[in-house]
Amino acid sequence: MMDFEAARTKMVENQIRPTDVTSHSVLHAFLAVPREEFVPAKIKALAYIDQDLEIAAGRYLMEASPLAKLLQLARINKNDLVLEIGCGTGYVSALLSLLAGSVVSLEGDEALSAYAADKLSSLGYDNVAVVTGDMEKGCPTEAPFDLIFVNGAVEEVPATLLEQLRDGGRLVAVIGYGNAAQAKLLVKENGTVSESAHFNASVKPLPGFRLERTFVF
Repeated sequence: MMDFEAARTKMVENQIRPTDVTSHSVLHAFLAVPREEFVPAKIKALAYIDQDLEIAAGRYLMEASPLAKLLQLARINKNDLVLEIGCGTGYVSALLSLLAGSVVSLEGDEALSAYAADKLSSLGYDNVAVVTGDMEKGCPTEAPFDLIFVNGAVEEVPATLLEQLRDGGRLVAVIGYGNAAQAKLLVKENGTVSESAHFNASVKPLPGFRLERTFVF
């Protein structure tokens, strides 16, 4: 029988701390949330390895180190209303639930959405609401949000999402694909969005979120 608690501690000590993650709240969240509960049963034993894990066709649970760095970049506090784009099986939703006041987790895949809602409820993450819908459109009925956290790489951040940030709100996303992708923090102030790049992060893409291709004659 695998000792998941020991594996979780090793993940934090060997994968997360060495990559400049110093936020106590982020480290505590990774120690507290059982990652093995959010992966398919056949790969449960691999839950804490240092790589992305496939949770459905074309969908992945992000490797712990870049995920922790992104959550630290987001500077989440207990007053924040957070929109997560790309709920997946609910692992990141669970982490966010420990860091924020309340979380709306948006997922486009109905099967993943249903799984995440059941799993989060059964484990007692009561401040998360899982919503099924078009991930590129966000969740305007619950806006404005203090933070929008994009759980996967995207080619662009749609204006629709930025419109759902409150003034002073922020959005964290990995923009670009492959090794050239960058973790970016977008902050909305007085209706204007500024963007800063923080570190390179090669993470798996979310479906959609591609730049529109225009033909040049």
